[in-house]
Amino acid sequence: MKNVLIKLLQASALAAAMALPASAATAVATVTYAEPDRFTDVPFTPWERERVLKQLTAHFDKLAASLPPGQELKVEVLDLDLAGQTKPNFRGGQDLRVMNGGADWPRIHLRYSISEGGKVLKSGEEKLSNMQYLHRMNSYGNNELLRYEKQMLDDWFKQTVATR
Repeated sequence: MKNVLIKLLQASALAAAMALPASAATAVATVTYAEPDRFTDVPFTPWERERVLKQLTAHFDKLAASLPPGQELKVEVLDLDLAGQTKPNFRGGQDLRVMNGGADWPRIHLRYSISEGGKVLKSGEEKLSNMQYLHRMNSYGNNELLRYEKQMLDDWFKQTVATR
């Protein structure tokens, strides 16, 4: 699993580097996952779990891109509980994720730091959750993977990280 995470991080960094002009010194994100096999709620199959972690890494990259050039966002995801509950799909294929607005809201436990030139500007540990995830506007479409988790991360980033 560690090899998968290393490859995931390398691919994410390479994709981010290729998407930018060579002269741009934009902010970057470094994302690690502490024991993802033990997270509260991630998909069971390795390919689905990898897809979820890849989506989260890409989203942290997107958030870091809004930081001033030269700053770095480091995130260590300690636990993850996705919105909804997984129900087995007896017809085959991947399991279904059902959201009912009960005690199935998204949660992410993470540590983060913002640094520039080797100096830590801001850091902390957060336990994010969104109990109202089904009852508020979401800027992500219905078909967007992890739309509730991404909205929760956007809110956290705007309120906690981007403010100085």
